[in-house]
Amino acid sequence: MIAIIPIGLAAGCASALMFASIISGALFSLLLFYLAPLPLMVAALGWGPLAATIGGIAAASGLGAIFGLPYCIAFAITVAVPAWWLGHLALLGRPLPATAPEDGSAPAAVQLEWYPIGRVLLWIAGFAALTTIAAMLTLGGDADTITGVLRRGLTRILAREAAPSADVERLVAALAIIAPAAATIVAMMTLTLNLWLAGKITATSGRLQRPWPDLKSAELPPMTLVALSVALAFCFVGGLVAMFAQIMTTALLMAYALTGFAVLHTLTLAFKSRVFWLCCTYAIVVAFGWPALAMIALGLADAVFGIRQRYLRSRPPPLPAS
Repeated sequence: MIAIIPIGLAAGCASALMFASIISGALFSLLLFYLAPLPLMVAALGWGPLAATIGGIAAASGLGAIFGLPYCIAFAITVAVPAWWLGHLALLGRPLPATAPEDGSAPAAVQLEWYPIGRVLLWIAGFAALTTIAAMLTLGGDADTITGVLRRGLTRILAREAAPSADVERLVAALAIIAPAAATIVAMMTLTLNLWLAGKITATSGRLQRPWPDLKSAELPPMTLVALSVALAFCFVGGLVAMFAQIMTTALLMAYALTGFAVLHTLTLAFKSRVFWLCCTYAIVVAFGWPALAMIALGLADAVFGIRQRYLRSRPPPLPAS
């Protein structure tokens, strides 16, 4: 218990420094900025959510005292709260009902049912949407104002590379429209990557307080399809509501893309060159981006038709060991 305080403070200091490094404007600071939740997540998974709470409060308070209240609020919303809550959920478990052995021997050790990974993905999507919406609201109070601010910022950036022209104006207009969705994708991917890295670090060090989950079995709750349908419907309303609905839709679709990768890991179990094909798939998605649409389609198809369950039922049982 005594060690939790210094560990939490150390994680908070590391996270705050990584978050504040963006002020330098260096390219490497962007990587540190996106990895800012990692120390707090490691503390949460290795020493419990209390360590992340201590570190998050200390880091937010320090940033607020040095740089002002906006930095404190931004750190709390985008880093501290997601790191603490996701770490808490990852360690959340409940005992399974015990069954007495038929032979009258001593009962087995209590088995725990851990919080489903699919629901953790859903929380990550919620945090990604929340942080993106909060960022958009700092630019203005309506959709036209937010889009105008994005256009002016993108125009200044592109003006350094090329002279103003009709093509540049069209590019700026297109980028301003897709910027909220792109920001949501980045937030979703960075939170997922940070949680995975934190789990790997704590598992390697022997501090992970739960078994490593079976990631290829991750699936979103059935009601997620209903939420996605509602968000898609609101995308056509117009104004600020449509912008927020597009952000939420993007976050949910990225969650289905991740479950699509889980489906792919299941469907390739019988492949002899499974690792090679999986690596190629990941490389293509990272390099080009648009092939992620296939993963979204695969995740949605699995949610509707139960592809993984059908595949696993059709596989022949493993041969008994000789």
